[in-house]
Amino acid sequence: MNNLFPLLSLAALVGTPITFGQGGATSPPDARAGVVTAHSQGLHGYIGFGHESLPPGGGYSAGMGFYAAVWPLVDQPLANFQIGLPSSWIQPDNSDNKDKPLAPEGTLARTWAPRGPTWSSVFQTVEGGLGYWAGNHFRYGPPKFSMNATPQCYDYEVGSPGWSFFYDNEALPDNRLGIAQLSNRLLIPPDALPFQGNPNGEFLGYSWMALPFTDPTAGDPPTGDQSWTCFLSAANFKGPIAYYIPETWSKIGKLFNYPFIYGRGLDARPGIMGGGAMEINTVPRFDVTDTQGTTWSKLPKLQWPVDSEGRAYLVQDVTYYSKAALYNAFKSWRDGGPAAAGRFDEKGAFKPKLNTRTTRYDQAGKKLVGVERAFDTRIFDGNVWGLQWVTNDLAANGRFPQYYRHAGDERVAVPAADVPAATGLLAQEFPLAEMGVPYTSPNVGAWATPGPKRGPFTVRLVDGSIVTYSWYRFIDQPSFQQYHWSESRKANLQALVEKLHATWPTDRDYMPPPTRGKLVSLDPALIVTPPAGLEIGYVPIVTRQKAAPR
Repeated sequence: MNNLFPLLSLAALVGTPITFGQGGATSPPDARAGVVTAHSQGLHGYIGFGHESLPPGGGYSAGMGFYAAVWPLVDQPLANFQIGLPSSWIQPDNSDNKDKPLAPEGTLARTWAPRGPTWSSVFQTVEGGLGYWAGNHFRYGPPKFSMNATPQCYDYEVGSPGWSFFYDNEALPDNRLGIAQLSNRLLIPPDALPFQGNPNGEFLGYSWMALPFTDPTAGDPPTGDQSWTCFLSAANFKGPIAYYIPETWSKIGKLFNYPFIYGRGLDARPGIMGGGAMEINTVPRFDVTDTQGTTWSKLPKLQWPVDSEGRAYLVQDVTYYSKAALYNAFKSWRDGGPAAAGRFDEKGAFKPKLNTRTTRYDQAGKKLVGVERAFDTRIFDGNVWGLQWVTNDLAANGRFPQYYRHAGDERVAVPAADVPAATGLLAQEFPLAEMGVPYTSPNVGAWATPGPKRGPFTVRLVDGSIVTYSWYRFIDQPSFQQYHWSESRKANLQALVEKLHATWPTDRDYMPPPTRGKLVSLDPALIVTPPAGLEIGYVPIVTRQKAAPR
């Protein structure tokens, strides 16, 4: 997998290390041996899977999805910690372009020379998924689910109907809003969707389907008809939650006066995924040097849900979809044909055979050695990707090795018993995350005109936050107000969404059910009921999220 998150490492944490003496007393960096120092860059790597080539000419580029395991990778919410649970990246297929830049001059990604000459891997992406992010404001133990996309070469990101990807407390500027809230039953808070209880390997299904909510336009800029729509499959909610408005992808060409990229974004091009991974990005570590001059490292306890045979099942039912799965039926329904049930038709589905390989890990650029003695990646029966543990003293079943001995340019995994107790490393605890500042939206501009029909309302989530939301008519929600659409176009889209609200329930299987295991439950507080009179055609838009009083 390519590293599509080059902005997410906490470079600010790499500098003069924090020092901890025995019992927590501070010491200067050049103190005697036995001083524990805190660092970032404790662990990096991609635990991933790939798959066989898709059938040529099959058109399996109009959707893709899978079921991913949900579990608490860490047993407490850690500060400065970021690891994605199994997730994927979708990019527009620009394989016909071999040498011309897709990233215009002036964009952030264009400064990343190794991504040239086309910069296709950092042009536009749909990312997100399950995980832990260092920028989360409200961490609570288990992971969360988040949408995320980079529509403009990593100049900014769009992670919810109002906000970016946890970086900013303030909502995105009106002209950078990109997600249209579609569900009238599920809140999408800016800090991502938490889960009920303490899941331990239950599965969340999610798929991205390119649906034609609107027709393509030949305007300035020309825009395709692909609205990449996120479908979830959980125990207590099923169905589409939101989509990326096609203009989100097309407007970069006009903004930078670069006609070459017209028609090359995710609004118009087929989508490609290519596999998935757990991206290990920002992990703290402790270092200490013993009296013999040997340096040792400690990582946080990282855990996976394993069965009695040491197997962790992480991803199953990876499926690619052609337009025959849903796009065609949805377009016919939009244009006056029979109602589309929303279920993904198997005649437009292809499940590729998965493959995997041993992961290469590093610590601050230094190769980690011996992790594969504890576990390795596997493809299990039933085309399920996961991890297989080996019983030995290096790590407990389902655990990532925590301790490493520095040996030249390598970091060698060792049992805890090998670390000298006198170093104090074994007892050192990693700092916990604190509650962050509120996410806030403005009370002017797109948020106020035309504005909500009813609200505000509040709910308290399991992550310790309070979410404030109001009910907007679908077409009046903030993300659409930057576009000067005709009244007929807005009326047609509103009518289509009203049909969807009236006929697509939240207990129908849209994705095919998982072939094994149980479904996870979202935090029930996320599930809301429209007020009387607003049952059809209105959506709950989150306007604020803050820490609940303790």
